[in-house]
Amino acid sequence: MNSTFLPLSRPAIKQPEIDAVVEVLKSGWITTGPKNAELEAAIKDYTGAPHAVALSSATAGLHLCLIALGIGPGDEVITPSMTWVSTVNLITLVGAKPVFVDVDKDSLMTTAERIEAQITAKTKLIIPVHYAGAPLDLDAIYAVAERHQLPVIEDAAHAIGCHYKGRPIGQTGHCLFSLHAIKNVTTAEGGIFTTHDAQLAERIRRLKFHGLGVDAFDRETQGRAPQAEVIEPGFKYNMPDICAVLGLGQLQRLEQITQQRQALVAAYRERLSPLPGITPLSIPDYPHQHCCHLMIIRVEPNICGFDRDQLIDYLKQQGIGAGIHFKACHSQKYYRENYASRFGEINPDLSNSEFNSQRICSLPLFPDMQLNDVNRVISAITQFIGNTHEA
Repeated sequence: MNSTFLPLSRPAIKQPEIDAVVEVLKSGWITTGPKNAELEAAIKDYTGAPHAVALSSATAGLHLCLIALGIGPGDEVITPSMTWVSTVNLITLVGAKPVFVDVDKDSLMTTAERIEAQITAKTKLIIPVHYAGAPLDLDAIYAVAERHQLPVIEDAAHAIGCHYKGRPIGQTGHCLFSLHAIKNVTTAEGGIFTTHDAQLAERIRRLKFHGLGVDAFDRETQGRAPQAEVIEPGFKYNMPDICAVLGLGQLQRLEQITQQRQALVAAYRERLSPLPGITPLSIPDYPHQHCCHLMIIRVEPNICGFDRDQLIDYLKQQGIGAGIHFKACHSQKYYRENYASRFGEINPDLSNSEFNSQRICSLPLFPDMQLNDVNRVISAITQFIGNTHEA
């Protein structure tokens, strides 16, 4: 066993970013301030979105979006079950019904056809999920949304640096990016909401800071205007400048970060191809740029002789981290035990989500990894396959 632990992920923080954080700490202004404004401007410049709002997390941003769009009891929100559970939790917490849709078996992304099949008179919102760094087929999904006059919020937690048909994700529509520690651009904790809707952006900005009529940092007063009044009850979902300045440095290196991730994923795919029963996610056939956020494989027990959980345990024994992205939301304990009593019968066809929930595994992937690290992971998997077949 190698004595050096190889984690599933590690943020790529460089000295200029550390220096920038120290500078903010010394400035005396460490909460929401000028660096937030700079980060929002940089995101707008990168994505082409006309409006961007920095937030304490993408989860916080979704909460505010649900409120701003008036989603509540009696409403239905369509979203994949194969996603992180925060989306479904928030839909449930505002009193609406999460309507689960299945995903493609090999890409783990939902489709326009699956979404349209679940639309009813109670549907008020669609939240599709860009998965693992690949983009959804947005043209088809937006065509469905336009046909039924429904808003769409793209869950772009995995998608900063991702392009669809030549357009950066975030350029059109409403998007929520996560800037969590494992994401391709990180602010430690944080999120960004981008939109073309000026009124929605203004309301999100207001709701994120107590419902005040001005932001926490006003460019003219260099602080919160003392006469600011509460326009409506709001929350405390603002991003500190010590986080925002970290994101600024990361965003400046996004192209380099993406290329490093792409090279590692290409090496993984090449080295995994001869291994029986170990299959990476499929790559969309429409024009796109994959930002390679996660390296996900599917473990087929009937072929390789072991299941996903056994592989994760073995990798851990070899000093290699691994994860699961994700266990389908409808199979989580709360929703298993309470969905039917709260919302009625669940969509009976979630077979691809359930199939993959039992088989997917995320392998180590982060920009500072080396090809030797990829080789180490592949060697461990190969060894486990050999050990299993010899047993």
